[in-house]
Amino acid sequence: MLTSVFIAVVSFALFWMAAFTLWWQMHAWRTPEVLASTRFSRPDGDEHVSFSLLLPARHEQAVLDHTVQRLLESTHTDFEIIVIVGHDDPETTEVARKAADRDPRVRVVVDTHEKKNKPKAMNTALPHCRGDVVGVFDAEDQVHPELLAHVDHAFRSTGADVVQGGVQLINFHSSWYSLRNCLEYFFWFRSRLHLHAQKGFIPLGGNTVFVRTGVLRDAGGWDPHCLAEDCDLGVRLSSAGRKVVVAYDSEMVTREETPSSLMSLMKQRTRWNQGFLQVYRKRDWKQLPGFGQRLLARYTLMTPYLQAVSGVVIPLNVAIALFLDVPVGIAFVTFLPAVTALVTFVFEIVGLHDFGKQYGLRVGFGHYLKLIVGGPFYQVLLAGAAVRAVWREQRGRTDWELTSHVGAHLAHVNREDVPA
Repeated sequence: MLTSVFIAVVSFALFWMAAFTLWWQMHAWRTPEVLASTRFSRPDGDEHVSFSLLLPARHEQAVLDHTVQRLLESTHTDFEIIVIVGHDDPETTEVARKAADRDPRVRVVVDTHEKKNKPKAMNTALPHCRGDVVGVFDAEDQVHPELLAHVDHAFRSTGADVVQGGVQLINFHSSWYSLRNCLEYFFWFRSRLHLHAQKGFIPLGGNTVFVRTGVLRDAGGWDPHCLAEDCDLGVRLSSAGRKVVVAYDSEMVTREETPSSLMSLMKQRTRWNQGFLQVYRKRDWKQLPGFGQRLLARYTLMTPYLQAVSGVVIPLNVAIALFLDVPVGIAFVTFLPAVTALVTFVFEIVGLHDFGKQYGLRVGFGHYLKLIVGGPFYQVLLAGAAVRAVWREQRGRTDWELTSHVGAHLAHVNREDVPA
């Protein structure tokens, strides 16, 4: 009897977790009006906002110069680029210095912390920022020349304290997991973040995020000890009642690459998951005024725990249902999570088609096959990263595992380049 009750409770819990996640992923596509509201509005041609663009770079000599040159092509006329390098990284420093020598809009700030990470680097540069707005990009980013003009207009037309732009992994053809990784970003920035902004609680993205300089300084910059400094900043600003606007346009997104190996992806996800757990434990989200906001915050920040538990419980639940003598009704209930999984697969197939259409990428039968076949394996990977994050957090391990970049997204991809 107790076994049957356990199976039923776990099955219903997994079903509702998956259902809520799917509903949130579908937010932007619920009505044509919602979809239209997620885009940047067209700039009016005026420029009233100046930008300080932070570019933390550590062992990024292979991709840094391309990103700097791309930012310098911006159609906006009032911005500076601050490249932040480590005192122990001569290769990246050389690339940054050469870029600064070529263009006075580029400056180099050296981070001298013994133990380095991204938030420490950005806090080092914050006192040097001269612009009205601080923007953050990663060293491998491919940024659209008109993005700053759109962000300028968004600040002025909405009265926002923060503008979050879109980020998209683009090299979906590189591997089976790259395809799923790209689609995750597509759903997150295209849809899920808009829901969070609407509800007044948002874990900000790590780049293409713009914050008024005074607001950022009042908040004390970034938490130097948090492994998800972007999420933490978003939670603190949300809790302080700051207005966050999210805008997504496939032409304006910042393009990036997926991690170059499964282990690199595992470490990246571990870092993000552990960062969410750190933010949860800080409890800044408890200052949110609405009960629904706090509930959404709790659920979002606890996702690593839920993924870790699901990764252990789901196989156990299925094994019990298949190999133990349980009532037929209970055995049927165990397959409820499979219903949401099936619906999610259908939604992902539609999403992959939309992704290819928006970015002019050729998506063939082989890609849909990879999407479906790779789904369970990808979930195992995510569960493994969540378990690893919980283990690291319990052990007090907070070292920063850097994700390397090789520039896989920089090659021009068109219909002829990508095999079906």
